[in-house]
Amino acid sequence: MWSIVLMGLAGLLVGGALSFRQQARPLWTQVSFFVLAGMALLAAYLLTLPAA
Repeated sequence: MWSIVLMGLAGLLVGGALSFRQQARPLWTQVSFFVLAGMALLAAYLLTLPAA
């Protein structure tokens, strides 16, 4: 359940980063949104692994 929520959050973050790129915002905001999206996808993946 949480992995689906995190994947949705990652999609929103990528959309925000692309929107910031279109608006010619500073590069650090775009990079930070992409990094946060990557972290959300990594967390979603880690939640799908079986517990050891």
